[in-house]
Formats: sequence, structure tokens, C-alpha cells
Amino acid sequence: MALLDLRDPIALDQPPTQRFWRVFPAARLRGEGTVARRAWRPAYVRRIVVLDALCAVFASYVGFAAPVGHGVAVKSIGAAIGFMTVLPVVWVLAMLIARSYEPRFLWVGVEEFRRVFSAATLLLACVATIAWGLEVQVARGFVVVALPLATALTLLQRWGNRVWLHRRRAHGHYQQTAVIVGHRSGVAAMHAQMDREAHHGYRIIGCCLPPHTAGKDEVLFDDLPVLGDLNEVVDVVRRYEVDTVTVLPSPELDGSVLRQLGWDLESTQAELLLAPAVTEVAGPRVRIRPVSGLPLMHVERPELRGMRRVTKEAFDRVVAATAIVLLAPVLLAVALTVKLTSPGPVFYRHERVGKGETPFHVLKFRTMVPGADKVVDTLLDQSDGNAVQFKMRSDPRVTPVGRVLRRFSIDELPQLFNVLSGTMSLVGPRPHVTREVEQYGHDMRRRLLVKPGITGLWQISGRSNLSWDDSVRLDVRYVENWSLTFDLMILAKTLGAVFRGSGAY
Repeated sequence: MALLDLRDPIALDQPPTQRFWRVFPAARLRGEGTVARRAWRPAYVRRIVVLDALCAVFASYVGFAAPVGHGVAVKSIGAAIGFMTVLPVVWVLAMLIARSYEPRFLWVGVEEFRRVFSAATLLLACVATIAWGLEVQVARGFVVVALPLATALTLLQRWGNRVWLHRRRAHGHYQQTAVIVGHRSGVAAMHAQMDREAHHGYRIIGCCLPPHTAGKDEVLFDDLPVLGDLNEVVDVVRRYEVDTVTVLPSPELDGSVLRQLGWDLESTQAELLLAPAVTEVAGPRVRIRPVSGLPLMHVERPELRGMRRVTKEAFDRVVAATAIVLLAPVLLAVALTVKLTSPGPVFYRHERVGKGETPFHVLKFRTMVPGADKVVDTLLDQSDGNAVQFKMRSDPRVTPVGRVLRRFSIDELPQLFNVLSGTMSLVGPRPHVTREVEQYGHDMRRRLLVKPGITGLWQISGRSNLSWDDSVRLDVRYVENWSLTFDLMILAKTLGAVFRGSGAY
């Protein structure tokens, strides 16, 4: 297919979607075609298949050679070679059956890792069942060492490949083109969201707006070229070889129209993504249930009480107590450093608003000079925060040691005592001061239904770099979709956010 040279001069009597490229010559499609843009996908899948097999080879060697029980498991070189040959084949086959190599489960989300773990669990169950049913003696090293080690190594290498891919995507590689279809407000919000989550690999090349809002001569909206209206989506896909079509809720795009759009896109290489009207509600709260012969989306109430909340409380306090014991030397060393390098108390206690609008005192290592809170009014005009929260990148009140503590969020560690006392949770919305709570809108008050957390979605999504609207959206999303699995994911991602230090000031 010939490359599209969209920089060529275009007559003004041509359609506005073509005139755009004359007016904005820097914004041009590369025209390499959908197949070329997706060529990296099979190579990526082949690489993780090979690495999965190598993980199984190494795990089988360790499992066969490891002394488990009485004596050493190694009986002969031939048996070792056979063991190291069979397990990789069975391991990759189990991953294939679990569909862990399908592109829709790779690159983002936890579904890939869940399927790897499920495949390992299923394989272990099959081995145990066959050994019991046929009375076959299975080496204990296989069950105790090889399978768990293969699972851990496979998860680790897939996570490493994903990190590598996300970094490459951040530099503009391995992306797929996308068009957003819908009304102006939805298109702008989706565009901003996809720009924030650049590691997902979507490069937005334009949008399609309703004909009554997209004028005949409209060329640009929200820094995106208007490629057509809602009736021209398929033509736009074919014209620009689009990889992904993202459709937002619109009255014009009802069930029959969407069904026809899906049929029409089957003749192209484009994927169809539908954004439901309740985009912030996801995970365990959403179920597709048959109602009156129709598959309808059932949205369950958020789990704000009951056994799952009791489990969260127990998990928080056990982990907090364990962390305090393990980090006791670090806490003591930081306390001494703060005391010896700056006059004033070691800890800083500040009143915040918690669950049910109940005030409490959050505990931190002191990072500022004494009396810093009394001069905050004189610095408000220098705020680098959002419209509601006061933040300064170069706050003159912060001590030299305090800058280091803030950079790696070490000043937050004393909040483990808040968790132990029950006023905070490990994961949840950040606690705000009374002045900020007084500016809450209706949506933001949802965050007061749960305990504030040491970390949360804000921590892994930009921290102080977030706008107030983004903070509201993330806090409400957490309250609406809370689960213990969600908490564990946030805790895991917090480590990376802390080491990067992005938005920490």
C-alpha cells in the first residue's frame, strides 16, 4: 500500500477533514497501515512464550535437584532431562489453555497475571488428581518447588516485559491509532484520559462528532482533527486505516446503530471499544444479567459495610502492626535525624477530616520548620497545587532533611500508627483538611464514606501533579469500586510510584 503523503498542498474546496493537514502540517498520519503497526504484537507474544518455557526449564531443574523430604530428588541424568523437557511443554500448554497469550489480556490490567496464576493452580490440581487416581508417585520437588517457582518466575518475566513495553510506549513506540466518537464533552474527557494513560498505547488521531455540533467547516476540536460525523465512522476508519474506534454514549448511537457499526467494522482491521454510561463503575460491581430476554448491565451497590469491610479492617491492622515492627529501626533512625538536624518536635500532628466527617490527627515526621502552618496564608499566591489544595514545589518552609523524606514519602510512615488505631486505612482517599472539605461538591462527599488511606489511586496516578477534578474522579472511583484485590494492586504499584517520586513535593 502506498504511503499517504498528507503534507501535500490541498485545495480549499476539498473537505475540511483534508484541509486540516494543510492548516496543521505537523499533525499527520504516518500511513504505514494497520498490519505494519501491529507487527510487533506476534513478536511480543512469541517472546513471552519462549520466556515462559525457559522459566519452566529452570524451575524443573531446581525442583528435581532440590532436597525435599528425605534425601536428594535426583535419581539419574536421564530422569532429569525428561523432567526438564516435559514440564516446559506442559507449562506452555497450560498457559495456552488459560488464554494467557491472547492480546486482549496482555499489556495492561491484572487479567494476564490472574490467568497465569489460574493456569498454575489448574496444573497443580491436575497433577494431584492424576497422581491420586492412578497411584503414580510424583516427585515432591515437582509439587513443592518446581510449580511454585515456575509461577513466580513467569509472573516476574511478564511484569518485566510489560514495564519495558510501557516505557517504549511512553516514547511513542508500539502504539495504535484511535478515533473517538461521541459528543463534545465526552470526547474531551476521553481524550484527556487517554493522554494521561499513554502506556496503554493509543494515539488519538481525530474524532467524529454529531452532525448538528460539527459544522461543515469545523477542522479542529480539543486539539483533535474532526474527521467526520457519527455517520462517517466506517469511512474514516477505511480512509485513515484506524486501529481502534472508541464510541462514547450518545443518543444517536443506540442499540441498532451500534450493532450495524460493529457489523460494518468487521470488514476492517479496527477494534470497537464501547464506553458505558457508568464508566467509573467497574470490577465486581458490574454483572451482565438476562432481564426480560435482554442482556442488561446490573450495577450492584458499593460494599461499604459487611464481612468484606471487616476483612479490610483486619488486614489493615495486621499489616500495619507487622510493618511497624519490621520498620522500627528505620523509624528510630529517621526520628533521630529529624531531631538532630532541626529544632522542634519529631512528629507533626495535623487535624484532618476522616470517615463520616469525623476529625482526627494525622501523624507524620516533621519536614518543615516549626510554625510553618502559621505562615501558609502568606504563600497562597505561590501555590503549585490545584484549585483547592495548597502545594509548593520549592516550599521555603521545608528543611533539607524534609525534602528527602518527602521525595520518598518516608514522612508518611508514622501514619501506620493511625491505621493501627483505626482512624485510617492502608489504602483509601487522602485525608483533607477542613478548609478543603468545605469546598467539596456532591460527588466529592462520597469519599467521606470510607476511611482515608496512607496510599490510594492518587498516589499511583500523579499525586500532587493531579488537578482537583482528577482527584475527585480517582477518589470517587475508589469508593465505588473498592475490593481487597484492588487494595493489593494499589499497594504494589505504590512502591514504584514512591521510587519514581513523581508529584512528591
